Amino acid sequence: MDLYLFRLINNYALKWHWLDLMGKFCAQYLGYFLVLILIVLLFIKPKKYWKLIIRAGTAAIAARFVFVEIIRWLFPRPRPFLQLQNVNLLLKDVDHIHHSFPSGHATFFFALATSIYLYNKKFGYFFLLSAFLISLARVFIGVHWPSDVVIGSLVGIFSAVLIHKAFKS
Repeated sequence: MDLYLFRLINNYALKWHWLDLMGKFCAQYLGYFLVLILIVLLFIKPKKYWKLIIRAGTAAIAARFVFVEIIRWLFPRPRPFLQLQNVNLLLKDVDHIHHSFPSGHATFFFALATSIYLYNKKFGYFFLLSAFLISLARVFIGVHWPSDVVIGSLVGIFSAVLIHKAFKS
């Protein structure tokens, strides 16, 4: 199923220039805009949003740099372009060393988005949609398997809920 879904999504790459640009943008740069939005919110209304930034940042960092690294150590998995032929790889400078499972991008941005959703539903929907687009784009550009981003998103959501409950106590 993973191979089938990977091929289904990745085969759309290199067909339309505009879609390739969107895929690269979402996979590489959309996350920076999300972080920039949070920084702007912090400067505009620091008293209102500082708790949100601390919770979201803690969840995202813990998810990416603790949970993902433990899982990658336990279950190393090569990236699709290292295992398959004819992958439409849209990035030139891809990290060949780190394993693909789970996706660090999906984990980080779903943790961030879920934290924001638990704090503010309106912003949360936008961030969740963005996290989904980032995750889908990582498969589209050829650097992750679909299961990498699905498990990454679940780890991110779990981390956010865990941090949210810890901060509520």
